[in-house]
Amino acid sequence: MLFVFRMLLMGLHFVLAGVLGVILGVCRPFNPDNSRLCARLYALPAMCILRLRVKSDVGGLLDKPDSCVIIANHQSNYDLFVFGNVVPRRTVCIGKKSLKWVPLFGQLFWLAGNVLIDRGNAHKARQSMLTTTHTLQNEETSIWVFPEGTRNLGEELLPFKKGAFQMAIAAGVPIVPVCVSSYIKHMRLNRWRSGDVLIRSLPAIPTVGLTMDDMPMLIEQCREQMRECIESMDRQLQAA
Repeated sequence: MLFVFRMLLMGLHFVLAGVLGVILGVCRPFNPDNSRLCARLYALPAMCILRLRVKSDVGGLLDKPDSCVIIANHQSNYDLFVFGNVVPRRTVCIGKKSLKWVPLFGQLFWLAGNVLIDRGNAHKARQSMLTTTHTLQNEETSIWVFPEGTRNLGEELLPFKKGAFQMAIAAGVPIVPVCVSSYIKHMRLNRWRSGDVLIRSLPAIPTVGLTMDDMPMLIEQCREQMRECIESMDRQLQAA
């Protein structure tokens, strides 16, 4: 019964947050800080409804360079609410083009200055990547990417796609990994307290001087650091 009540409240919250987010986007369209404000708009009430206790250690993320590529592991649609409280200023996200068909959220996502990529069209996807490279180099804006490309459901990290690393190397900006514990496997929405979540950012990884030939090494370095961090946070929660 508690689960059903929570889902009803979350549905209502999603609609209200979408309406407010679209109004914000219309008032200042494509402002790169819209994403942070909208993320908070979704995340703060959602954490109260879901009763998830999130502990974050993201000093490195908050003190990030003006422009960087932020990469994070992707478990579920709840990531919108879990990560929402740690999105730094002037940070936009890359999402698939089909998001634009989600009522309210799709329009909010677009007006917030986020990048929609048509993964089925290689030419358009490449053009979008060139646009984001220009943004990183010239507009003091960071890009948030889920390099797995799809949800891993709290299991082992999926292989990373190349896009985020191509952008970082092309723009010469650092990569900042952000990790969240495997919450989706332990979240119990039919209980008053649904669970604990840990979020941790890792030190920035520079890309200056790297070429596309260095990309496989860079991908493996980032993936291994994130894997170790996630496992460490999972052990910490289990011990608690």
